[in-house]
Amino acid sequence: MAKDDIIANRQIIAWGDLPAALGLLTRLPVRVDTAAAMERGARAAWAWPVAGLVVAVIAAAAGAGAQRLGLPPGVVAGLVLAVQIIITGAMHEDGLADSADGLWGGWTRDRRLEIMKDSRIGTYGVLALVLSVGLRWAALQALIGLGWLWPAVIIAAMLSRLPMVALLHALPAARTDGLGRSVGVPPRQTVVLAAGIVLGVTLLLVGIWALPLALLVGVVAVGWAGIAMAKIGGQTGDILGAAQQLAEIAALLTLVGLAG
Repeated sequence: MAKDDIIANRQIIAWGDLPAALGLLTRLPVRVDTAAAMERGARAAWAWPVAGLVVAVIAAAAGAGAQRLGLPPGVVAGLVLAVQIIITGAMHEDGLADSADGLWGGWTRDRRLEIMKDSRIGTYGVLALVLSVGLRWAALQALIGLGWLWPAVIIAAMLSRLPMVALLHALPAARTDGLGRSVGVPPRQTVVLAAGIVLGVTLLLVGIWALPLALLVGVVAVGWAGIAMAKIGGQTGDILGAAQQLAEIAALLTLVGLAG
């Protein structure tokens, strides 16, 4: 590896980090320098919340268009969720379903990991998805009715992707393959940068309300990390995806309580 490449890979921010994040976390047609992205690895994770911002802007714009057509808040909320799911390829929902099936469907660590890797979905996974989509839809419907479409979608999308970075940094990999292992461990500076970006945007949009939002999302993330450690001894890609879903639910419900 050339000296310039080594220096670039030690930088906190690189130009290719956002395309790499979009290529990893969405189905958007972005051009990614695969070799550079592999070299950067988890150092690019600071851009995961920014990728969430991109998803949020597209979804909120679709929702705003639906509002202009006179569609009711419930329909607008459903459209926003549908656009988000399509853009991300439902990868976070898939992680939630696999985590629910594995963590509560197996009696041993190895069996839980085996279930999580199985593409079939069980009762726990179905219930987790129904609750996740239902709670997010209800919260978004309420927030859209209050005129909070743009801030709600943006804040939830960015805040919910911060625990993914934090858990990847804090927890060991539970298996020897998969996303949770292959990406690597983001350094502390990467986590701090991601947190700074998310909190900065949240403060800009809702002011002091950013503090209870960050606190409650943090509590949910810590609780989920504790469950993952107790059940399988660390994180996997599914655990990170489930963390995003749980954090998004927490952020939206907190916003409903604050805005109401």
